[in-house]
Amino acid sequence: MTRPSFVLLGLLPVLSLALATREFYIDYENSQFVKDGAPFKYVSGSFHYFRTPSVYWRDRLRKMKQGGLNAVSTYVEWRSHEKVSGQYDFSVDLDLENFIKIAQEEGLLVILRPGPYICAERELGGLPSWLLNVNPEMQLRTRDPEYMGYVRRWFQVLFTRLEPYLYGKGGPIIMVQVENEYGSYFACDSEYLKQLRDIIKSHVGDSAVLFTTDGSAASLLKCGKIDDVYATVDFGPGTNVELAFNEMIKFEPRGPLINSEFYPGWLDHWGEAHSTVNTVNIIQTLEQMFKYNASVNFYVFYGGTNFGFTSGANYNDHYAPQPTSYDYDAPLTEAGDPTPKYMAIRAAVNSYLQQVPSKEVPVASRKGYYGRMNLKFLSSIFDLLPTAPQVNSDYPLSFEELNQDEGFVLYKTVITKCHNDPALLVAKNISDRGYVFVNKERAGVLSRINFIDSLPVSAKTGDELEILVENQGRINYGPKLKDFKGLLNNVTIDNNELKYWKMIQLPFEHNGTELRAINKKISSLKAETLLPIEMTYESVKSGLEPTASTPSIFWAEFRIPNNPHPPLDTFLDMKGWSKGIAFINGFNLGRYWPRVGPQRTLYLPGSLLNANSVNRLVIIEFDRVPRGCMSTKHRDCAVVLSDTSVLDDSCVSNEV
Repeated sequence: MTRPSFVLLGLLPVLSLALATREFYIDYENSQFVKDGAPFKYVSGSFHYFRTPSVYWRDRLRKMKQGGLNAVSTYVEWRSHEKVSGQYDFSVDLDLENFIKIAQEEGLLVILRPGPYICAERELGGLPSWLLNVNPEMQLRTRDPEYMGYVRRWFQVLFTRLEPYLYGKGGPIIMVQVENEYGSYFACDSEYLKQLRDIIKSHVGDSAVLFTTDGSAASLLKCGKIDDVYATVDFGPGTNVELAFNEMIKFEPRGPLINSEFYPGWLDHWGEAHSTVNTVNIIQTLEQMFKYNASVNFYVFYGGTNFGFTSGANYNDHYAPQPTSYDYDAPLTEAGDPTPKYMAIRAAVNSYLQQVPSKEVPVASRKGYYGRMNLKFLSSIFDLLPTAPQVNSDYPLSFEELNQDEGFVLYKTVITKCHNDPALLVAKNISDRGYVFVNKERAGVLSRINFIDSLPVSAKTGDELEILVENQGRINYGPKLKDFKGLLNNVTIDNNELKYWKMIQLPFEHNGTELRAINKKISSLKAETLLPIEMTYESVKSGLEPTASTPSIFWAEFRIPNNPHPPLDTFLDMKGWSKGIAFINGFNLGRYWPRVGPQRTLYLPGSLLNANSVNRLVIIEFDRVPRGCMSTKHRDCAVVLSDTSVLDDSCVSNEV
């Protein structure tokens, strides 16, 4: 095997000599990594920068280092960086270069997983949804020339930024993954994988090791393996380690053994119990892998949060969207706190790598209990419609046809022919959840999760029909990846096709159009009442009252104590509420759905709170307004900013 040279021409001789000694490669003869001339193995942890405000990156990375790890693994989410085709965002919480720099400063190497598909329980597996708008027939994750053209363009932008951070060029990136668990995808397009390898190789060269990751089965490795790219496996606690690594050896007879995704926890779905993984089982399997001198990556060591509408969905026998929290029962909690699992892993890893444990042992950060926040009713969601974009069409258009990534679309039409009462409304392939209204009165809910695509409605000719459709997360794994949203078929009532639709777009982005309209209405209301900022819940009335089943907007303003500074992290406890979204100072915290569970609280980072000015909380309830919000004075209309996370609420339900 020829060892790569990393001398860069044109640099000072001293720098060239220093870089020449930086090398990271696979020593196939001795089945090991070599780093700077010495045998090497890594124990790393996954931490995705895009799931955590950047002000917390150093804290989380430092805790990983203190936990005994010598590397961090991160996906790169194309979707977040290129929300609009050709427009790139690497600022603030998406500043990947800064994340890598901080990792290096904290003494961690970096394992880069740029996809382009990443899964990660994220919308469309991290692919930008505008791909579905550009060409609905585009074949994702294949050699499709149009798809590959966009991948090349994206990778040119990405790697132009990242090349200086490759290990051979002085940076911390030692490994770069090609695609992600491709053996689990139905396409099995080897030509696509080769093209992708060549694109990445053209940027990386010999400055880092290229690898793939697949499940530990020959059938998966067969389609995932790429010539001249090192194949690794993934598996969790309780797996027969010898059998799993033997499957890898069939495809890589020589080289280090690697588990690229070892699962110390697991993902959640709405309406299912919170997943947990036993620490004893984790340590037992971990120590078995250590006996094989393996390198291991914990997926995930720290999970973070799917803020906004970034969580994805799975589809096995039914559509199963994932919650806002990505706590994952990981060694570090969603708020970055060490767990007993963390301490057990720390001891095992330090022993394996023969490291002296860090003298600094992290402890849980103090959380803020800011107490009860009394909410005021502002308006129904229908009052926002005059400010929202509207499109007219003979037939319903999908989110993708409307070039809308996420959020909601309100579909409106007039019933022109209706013979029966009740009449049967049919909306085949609703994607994903539709609140049905006749003359602004709720008639029921259509649900992809519950296979409900029809319902009886009391309606007559001339009545107004509205269907408020929510994108609950595009599928992130498996053959159904091309997951279009909205009303995907023509809607009928008593077998009569409905035409002439108006579509009103409500994406509810961070500080987007809808939030600006809400804030304007709140400001107008405050000006009219001439009240001070610190208002009580009885003080303001808009002249309207919420109804139990109409999507309704509530708000509160509050200050937090001056001490401590900066503000503490807290949790928005939505106990008693049904289903909706929450915003703090214009930032979309994500979906809540305690009616089905398991998640009841939303993580609210202290960095999103104002220390010296007023904070504004906005709650939009789509399903059922709490009883306490129905009374004239709304005395029991409230939420709590708590110091305790609740991700395993026992009141799990599969209700519509």
